[in-house]
Amino acid sequence: MGLVDDFNRIERALPDDWAEARLQLTVADEGRYERAAALLGPANPGRRGKTIRLTVARRGAGLPPDAIRRLLRRLDAERIDCRLEVAGTDTAGPAAEMQRRHRPLRAQWEEAVAGLPADWSDLYAEVRFTSTDYVERAALLLAPVNPARYGGPNALRFRCARTFGYGVSPEMAGRCLERCDEEGITGEVEILRALSDTYPVATQGPVWYVGGHAVWWPIPSSGS
Repeated sequence: MGLVDDFNRIERALPDDWAEARLQLTVADEGRYERAAALLGPANPGRRGKTIRLTVARRGAGLPPDAIRRLLRRLDAERIDCRLEVAGTDTAGPAAEMQRRHRPLRAQWEEAVAGLPADWSDLYAEVRFTSTDYVERAALLLAPVNPARYGGPNALRFRCARTFGYGVSPEMAGRCLERCDEEGITGEVEILRALSDTYPVATQGPVWYVGGHAVWWPIPSSGS
């Protein structure tokens, strides 16, 4: 049985709510210790005696399980004999629990877009995050959609255009929201306004007049 098989067995035995596991690798042949540590270099392993320590994590610090498998496969390929054990585990904290209770932002976005008329052309969307702590990082991850701070202290809004005009493409919006998902950022996605079958003339997209001023989207109401 190789190290990858050992790791798969260990992973299956971890608690359902595990967030991080600390692994200990003991190299049988002391002469191959340095080579084993070098092959595991991308995991930034700790070293002590004939043991090498690795951290595997579902998200955050530490490499994800698939990356650990790839590294262990290197040792298997060179037939480096090691014993793999679990040195300790940590369970998911409140933030991870919250993430499990919320659907991924990208999935919400795709469902909302799928519910629009087939001829939709332009829309205005809002992402309301479950914490204001997420807003600054989310604004960076969502930079390609040109998000605006409207809708409250925990919200960002953006435009989307299906084929042409002002706004990001729906595919790019989905990818940006997926980047938020990958960092554990949670919230709700809502399409606030949508237009169908627009044909702009001498402009790249719809223009509204509010209070005598041209705006690309309606001015948010007071308190929004």
